Amino acid sequence: MIDCLIVGTNMPPTPEHVEMVRSVDNHGGAWRDLRLAFVEHQGQPYTALDLINHIYDEAGQSHRQFNNLDFLWPAVTYLASFLRRRGFTVDWVNLFQQEKDEMRRILRSGQVRTVAVTTTLYVSPQPMIEVIKFVREHSDAHIIVGGPYISGQAEVRNADELASLFEYLGADTYVISSEGEQALAHIISALQKGEPLDGVANLAIRDPKSLLRPFSRTLVETEYNPLEENPVDYGLFPPDQLSQFISLRTAKSCPYSCAFCGFPQRAGAYKTLAPDLVEQELDRIAALGNVDTLTFLDDTFNVPKKRFKEILRLMIRKQYGFRWNSFYRSDQGDYETIQLMREAGCEGVFLGIESGSDTMLKNMNKTARRRNFAEAIPQLQAAGISAHASLIVGFPGETEDTIRETQSLIEQSKPDFYRAQLWYCDPLTPIWKNRQEYDLEGNGFSWRHRTMNSETACDWVERLFFDIRNSTWLPQHGFEQWSTFYLQRRGYTRKQVIDYVALFNSTIKAQMADPTLKTIPAPILQRMRTLLLEKTTDDAFMANIHHRSNETVSQDALESFAF
Repeated sequence: MIDCLIVGTNMPPTPEHVEMVRSVDNHGGAWRDLRLAFVEHQGQPYTALDLINHIYDEAGQSHRQFNNLDFLWPAVTYLASFLRRRGFTVDWVNLFQQEKDEMRRILRSGQVRTVAVTTTLYVSPQPMIEVIKFVREHSDAHIIVGGPYISGQAEVRNADELASLFEYLGADTYVISSEGEQALAHIISALQKGEPLDGVANLAIRDPKSLLRPFSRTLVETEYNPLEENPVDYGLFPPDQLSQFISLRTAKSCPYSCAFCGFPQRAGAYKTLAPDLVEQELDRIAALGNVDTLTFLDDTFNVPKKRFKEILRLMIRKQYGFRWNSFYRSDQGDYETIQLMREAGCEGVFLGIESGSDTMLKNMNKTARRRNFAEAIPQLQAAGISAHASLIVGFPGETEDTIRETQSLIEQSKPDFYRAQLWYCDPLTPIWKNRQEYDLEGNGFSWRHRTMNSETACDWVERLFFDIRNSTWLPQHGFEQWSTFYLQRRGYTRKQVIDYVALFNSTIKAQMADPTLKTIPAPILQRMRTLLLEKTTDDAFMANIHHRSNETVSQDALESFAF
């Protein structure tokens, strides 16, 4: 008997995702954000990695399919380790879309007691519904859903609304907690013994006999699972599933209180693993023998600074040989730190810059200031560490002047990549308490405040996409910063990755300028094929692309790129 089958994540195919967003948010903020992340070719939408697969397939070249989630999902490794340590039998499906046949086989065995559906990446119900329906078709297993989506919805919906959502999703039990590992273990134990679940804290339980209250809530308790007591047991997982990529965390929560982010309030107090325990984790990973790339998931890996430097020095001393990437707070770093990072194998950092305006950074309750980013990015670049600048446009107080300050910061500091996103007005974030101060109305991607509305902010996001010249737009949604390191492990240089993304972006711009253009222009497609299949670059051509793709271009203009 498999006590729990863990489902990692469900990322719908690009055509389905594009159509879903288009149908529910045509011309809205979510759609306009997504439109900056895919190209159309022969009438089909492709993300940057989708298109690489298509070009390989079209050329008849066999290859391992490129996938932005081509690693064992951290929720799977952590939950499986947690449950096995407590004596339960577990199995897992990492990527639902790619592993449906295997999941069907496991479910049809009739040996699955529970299915646990994680929700780390989800912002809408559709991915969960698809998984739950699939389980119902092939098994009578008890379906449990938990994670950030469920706990977040429980905070913003009243009891009736939450019950309607749970009915819509279709699972049996929901774990409503920022941490739910213990609740999951208690559910499985109760089902093993044939005991009712009403004694397990932090649940919403389906009651098929009740029409008035289809879900009953259990006692609410704070659950906390120390990292040091629950390390991942990498020995549980076959080497071919772990691959060469591992994501890990050495801390919980975040010590800051940015006004646009509700994560610290939900996650609780900031807790870090001591450097000696981080060393033990790295030793276990190194012993696997096939891992060469690490992603540290900590929101603030370099905080506190003293601990971070200790970890860097131990990585240098142990000579693991890992290449790694992480989040990085520029105001908590310095030149010495960056040099240690380089020596320790860091190849890239994600910078939550948000704005190049000190006025906006103060509004956001950010501790960093423009000067911190202006100093750090060139130092990172000089050390060979790729920097990705993440930006938010439209936060209360935003004006044309503050956006221009953001643009000038990126132009002057020249990070490898940048991405600007429309501010998402979340009632769970600190700014919501101060909404009257800014005359803030609306929520999600549809809002207005005293100095801007969401439609105008979308216009500015697109202008940054078109106008910035000294950095390359990262077309997120199926292509993240991690994807740039992933492609380098697949044989491409950093320059080739940047050049390919520039070609991809130039096509998006052409198709936005001419919506009737449903196919990649021939000269651009040919350059993509040459770069990807032969792994060569034409510096003169790419210099022209990098310059010209920052303009609003038409089909005729693109044709002129061919030499």
